[in-house]
Amino acid sequence: MRFSVIASGSSGNMVFCEAGSTRLIIDAGITARETEKRLTALGIKPSSIDGLIITHEHLDHVKGAGSLARRYDLPVFVNARTLDGMKAAGKLPKVLMIQTGVPFSAGEIKVNSFTKCHDAGDPIGLTLSFNGVRIGIATDLGLSTRLVEDRLKGCDALIVEFNHDEEMLESGPYPWFLKKRIRGREGHLSNTQAGGLVGEVSGDNLRYLVLAHLSKINNVPEKAMEAAKRALLERGRNKTSVLVAQESAPIPMVEIS
Repeated sequence: MRFSVIASGSSGNMVFCEAGSTRLIIDAGITARETEKRLTALGIKPSSIDGLIITHEHLDHVKGAGSLARRYDLPVFVNARTLDGMKAAGKLPKVLMIQTGVPFSAGEIKVNSFTKCHDAGDPIGLTLSFNGVRIGIATDLGLSTRLVEDRLKGCDALIVEFNHDEEMLESGPYPWFLKKRIRGREGHLSNTQAGGLVGEVSGDNLRYLVLAHLSKINNVPEKAMEAAKRALLERGRNKTSVLVAQESAPIPMVEIS
């Protein structure tokens, strides 16, 4: 099983995952042209993608969904409320409806979705499984819950939101209402909150942790990395590799066997 975070941040989000003969994209928050460029840079032919999973309808997760799906005739896995909120994507060639919390298969990959706290219709986190290997994705959530923690425990790799440093957000240029939204229960995880989540769910088998959705205004990679490594070390997870996802370029392909 292998994956790359193709884009991560307020201007666009996308994850690539491959297992067996199946290649999936999770979210399509960058344009189809930019998607093609970044996949090609990783040695992936865009025409080889088998499907697209959408976690919620915000523009930074669906901007390129319609054009990408139409260009490559991709099935789109999406729940009803998210589909209802992404009308701007236009007509989708193939829609495969999913229900939050009900497992489904996308090719050879088993997918489990779970509810998360975010200001969208029916936002979901995901775990992707193949041959005993499991990848967890939890970005765009205002707080962790017991459900989120239960679903992410035991993953071999995690992609977790480390959105903002609390002091940088407080003293930064954002207006009060936006600060309130970001730090609210349906906003985004701070470095401290994300570190707490990682500490709760990390096991001996956690090989990779990717820090995702970092704010360009209210965070810096060094602060996010410090919080993540502290959380891991407190649990004795000193063998976990920590990577920082970017808005402008994909991270190197990560392979887990």
